[in-house]
Amino acid sequence: MTSPAADLSRQLAENAEAVCQHYLSNGRKQGHYWLVGDVRNTAGRSMFVRLSGPPTGTRAAGKWTDAATSEHGDLLDVIRESCGLLDFKDVADEARRFLSLPLPDPDRHHSTRSQRPASTGSQDAARRLFAMGVPIRCTPVETYLRGRGIGTTDQMPSLRFHPACFYRPAGGGPVARLPAMLAAITDLEGQQTGTHRTWLRSDGSGKADIDTPRRAMGALLGNGVQFGVPGDILIAGEGIETVLSVRSALPDMPVLAALSSGHLAAIRFPAGLRRLYVLRDRDPAGAVARDRLAARAAEAGIEALTLTPRLADFNDDLRRYGLAALQARLRLHLHAEDVARFVPV
Repeated sequence: MTSPAADLSRQLAENAEAVCQHYLSNGRKQGHYWLVGDVRNTAGRSMFVRLSGPPTGTRAAGKWTDAATSEHGDLLDVIRESCGLLDFKDVADEARRFLSLPLPDPDRHHSTRSQRPASTGSQDAARRLFAMGVPIRCTPVETYLRGRGIGTTDQMPSLRFHPACFYRPAGGGPVARLPAMLAAITDLEGQQTGTHRTWLRSDGSGKADIDTPRRAMGALLGNGVQFGVPGDILIAGEGIETVLSVRSALPDMPVLAALSSGHLAAIRFPAGLRRLYVLRDRDPAGAVARDRLAARAAEAGIEALTLTPRLADFNDDLRRYGLAALQARLRLHLHAEDVARFVPV
């Protein structure tokens, strides 16, 4: 029987990319590795985390090495150091929160957590930020989405506009206040667990000219940005613009944006779901996410079908070929029942 620590480490390793995006946000993916300055989330490239590999051993997914210091460890060490935690119980609880697992001891008010930043990036902070936003109608968010070929923006309560959202450069530097599109990340029960930000140019003509115009805060794993209420049919993809492009063609179809390939592979399935359409981006990460998600769906008795764009993603298809062509292409690949239910006549 494995120890609780080993079980947590294994589950974190199965979602290594999502863990790195959350706790090592100053780094970036390169091939099968996540590169960052050190385990405390300093910007740089001397530390590398394996995003894939065998289940055990030094080359397993989740194992990391800092070439500058010879430090090494697993993703529990990443959580401990990046959050400034000392007690393993706190590390394990943080890992369980990230993995959306129940805490072993619900009475936590006596636990010492003084070393951990209390609110930055928390679910409460994410909910407060989203509450500060306003509906996107007649804002730069509407301009931005329409510029990407996406209409019906008055039917998107999951999106809001913030005129001056804080942006902190990953490598340090002055904090800026920029307009942003806010997206509510929710769980299966509809409870908000996080907020995704896309910083925009002031006129909405595109994303802001900054290094990382997209960031998320809160609890992402298993959750996503929902448009429509999931029922027995669901479409899931990586990016917000990608799923909204498909929803523009299929306005009655519920869709979910997981926000990254790693998070797409880990989405949770709504009760009663019997058919899942996976929007695959045309890149290696998209193929891996599709395969992992399809395998999980099959284990749960859910039929999984892949929808593949002609170009890099479905927003590229929408902008290049137009709405009618995208709708016709989707019609060819949907189940006959779903064509009758969801494709406009």
